[in-house]
Amino acid sequence: MAQNAKRVYARTSFGPGSHRQGKNKHAPRPPRLEGARDRAADRVAPVDVDQVTRGRGRGGPVELLELPGGVSNSDAIAALELEPAVAYAEPNWIVRKAVLSTDPYFTNGSLWGMYGDASSPANQYGSQAAEAWAADNTGSRNVYVGVIDEGVQYTHGDLNANAWTNPFDPKNGIDDDGNGYKDDKNGWDFAGNNNTLYDGGTKGNRDDHGTHVTGTIGAEGNNPDAQRNVVGVNWSVTYISTKFLGTNGGTTANAIKALDYLTDLKTRHGLNIVASNNSWGGGGFSQGVLDAIVRAAKKDILFVAAAGNSGTNNDTTASYPSNYNTKAGAGYDSVIAVAAIDKTGALASFSQYGPTTVDLGAPGVGVWSTTAFNRYSSFNGTSMATPHVTGASALYKASHPTTTAADVKGAILSSTTPTPSLNAKTVTGGRLNAGGF
Repeated sequence: MAQNAKRVYARTSFGPGSHRQGKNKHAPRPPRLEGARDRAADRVAPVDVDQVTRGRGRGGPVELLELPGGVSNSDAIAALELEPAVAYAEPNWIVRKAVLSTDPYFTNGSLWGMYGDASSPANQYGSQAAEAWAADNTGSRNVYVGVIDEGVQYTHGDLNANAWTNPFDPKNGIDDDGNGYKDDKNGWDFAGNNNTLYDGGTKGNRDDHGTHVTGTIGAEGNNPDAQRNVVGVNWSVTYISTKFLGTNGGTTANAIKALDYLTDLKTRHGLNIVASNNSWGGGGFSQGVLDAIVRAAKKDILFVAAAGNSGTNNDTTASYPSNYNTKAGAGYDSVIAVAAIDKTGALASFSQYGPTTVDLGAPGVGVWSTTAFNRYSSFNGTSMATPHVTGASALYKASHPTTTAADVKGAILSSTTPTPSLNAKTVTGGRLNAGGF
């Protein structure tokens, strides 16, 4: 994907324990905070500066710099790397949702991705969520997941009961919880910098993707209204919408903000957030995004990510964010990378894979779920496979409330069902088995 041609962001490090990445790798002297920041900024003369992380974070603050006319990203990054106080500088990459076109003639409407071997109807290549339901595990409202994506139509008949309502910041014109986001009643729109999470309008085409993945995670089960006709991996769960994808994609700077928003909710308010769903991809490696994933991992929040839809090997050509690994920073790898399979168990033709970088497969072809403006649609993509795994993480946490994020990931991966199409194509060689915990 193309980077934003006029924006970069950088982190400044201070003190004897800080470090440096880039051409000049000598340890920086401990300069005064403001003087060092001003000196770094003077090198590129930004026309605007936006704070990406609140507080110093790991080693120093991260700031987004909007460049003046005539200054390229590469020139600005090279100039910033000459400043010893700058730990890293990188483009503010544009990322896209990882979804393929919907087949308009797909007519059977069955939620095969939820089926199990012994369910009725049955499909051995489904997520086996129905097997968990048969064992009386349908999820819990006490388990939370973050949806880092487009917005979500949280008023949808199949989603409204599981939407998060922020008890720490009621809608009164005041930032009651002091997190910098006033009246974030149901989450935050980082793309629009407002609390309006659903922008679907009357056609519903703006927030279809975010609404679709959310339905797979947690569309309500056994609703009384016959028109509410899908169910998620969890019948009960609490989802938090952190919108960062708009009509033209989203930026890595806003992805960082969304991740830190969830981490803050768990850190300061103790919300039982087990995972974030990340059905998006594009751009290059971002140290800023990796740092944010690490911060979340340290608070026991998994990062479930789409492997991508280019049909390529992620071992040889890295795909972000699914190729990130938090083991060095958090002590374990919180990232679960997900490939897509179809209802016959075949690896989807579009799905990316990787024997050492993609963990498992999950249903990602002909997946029906909720979409904006109270509709239902069938989508294809690793975007659709990913929320099956995020949902399974929440389902496991509901029945094993004292487990750590590393435990949850271990349970997900160790319970996979061996699948020929995924052998030597994924770490586990298998597909999701949400009923095998």
